[in-house]
Amino acid sequence: AFPSFLHEAMTNLAAALTIGRLKKSKAENMTTIYGISNCDTVKKARNWLAEHGIAAEFVDFKKVPPAPELIEAWLGDIDVAVLLNKRGTTWRKLDEAQQAQAATREGAVALMAAQPSLIKRPVLSQNGRFYAGFQAALYESVFKK
Repeated sequence: AFPSFLHEAMTNLAAALTIGRLKKSKAENMTTIYGISNCDTVKKARNWLAEHGIAAEFVDFKKVPPAPELIEAWLGDIDVAVLLNKRGTTWRKLDEAQQAQAATREGAVALMAAQPSLIKRPVLSQNGRFYAGFQAALYESVFKK
């Protein structure tokens, strides 16, 4: 028999791997759009998807804030300078120390997790890839058949 701490670690690792596979397969087979429901750009993106007959799950940052791990996944495809929205009022309301935190990737992820309004919207998940913002031309290239 394994010592209890080792058994627990192995059980946790197995669970994490299973969850990771589920998330990956779900992400690759489903369109998800992350944002804030009253954001005009998110509304445009959702309308574009609906007009093109594309079913998409919507995840509202205000109700389900993204976990740091999800933000890290987004950063695999989206540059931190794009994902961290420094043009909005939320960024301007941060004090200098909070803004300085964004100088590192780890700090930027922590800021975005704590204040999802700092994330450029919407974030689109399609076929295991992530895209930030909405432009019709981008969506047309992502969803071309």
